[in-house]
Amino acid sequence: MWPTRLAEGPLALRPLRRRDGAEWSAVRARNAVWLAPWEATVPGGARSVLTFGGYVRELNRQARSGASRPWVIELYGRIVGQVTVTAITHGSLSSAAIGYWISRDVAGRGLMPLAVAMAVDDCFSSIGLHRIEINIRPENGPSLRVVEKLGLRDEGVRKAYLNIQGAWADHRTFALTTEEVPRGLLERARALPHDLG
Repeated sequence: MWPTRLAEGPLALRPLRRRDGAEWSAVRARNAVWLAPWEATVPGGARSVLTFGGYVRELNRQARSGASRPWVIELYGRIVGQVTVTAITHGSLSSAAIGYWISRDVAGRGLMPLAVAMAVDDCFSSIGLHRIEINIRPENGPSLRVVEKLGLRDEGVRKAYLNIQGAWADHRTFALTTEEVPRGLLERARALPHDLG
C-alpha cells in the first residue's frame, strides 16, 4: 500500500512531496561533489528534463503501480537522504533492489543502516518479498560499510553493471533473504552503534 511512512525514533522514511522541492534540491546541491562518483547516468549523455514536480509524480506513479518504494530520509523532520526500493518483482522471483544516498553532514552516524533495515523489513513483511539486493561500486567505501554492518551476503562482482558518470561500471552485489532475518533486519540494525542526536 502506498503511501507508506516508516519511523524509528526521530528517523523516518516517507514519500517525497512536491513541497519538498526547495529543501530536497538544497540537500542535493550541498552534496553534489560527495554523491557525483556514484550517480547513475543514462548512456550517451541523454538526460531527463523532469521538473521537481514531475519527478515526484513519476516516483509516486511507480510506487502506486507497485514497481518501487521511494522514500526520503528525515531526521527530526529534516531531509538528509533517500532510500529507494526498485525493480520490485513478485511471483517466483519475489525480489527487489535498494539504492540509497545520505547527506555528508550526517554520514557515519549509523543512520543509513537503520534506514535500509526499515526498508528491507517493509519489503519482507508488508509486500511479501523474499530477497533484497544492493549493488555497490567496489570503490564506494561508505556504502560498503552499510551492507557489511547489516550482514548482507556478498554475491560477487557484476561486470559493467550500471552506467555511472557516463561509463559502464562494475558493482558488487549484496543480498539477503527473509529466512536470514526471521525477526527482521531492523533488530540487527538497532544493535549497531548509531547517533540519532
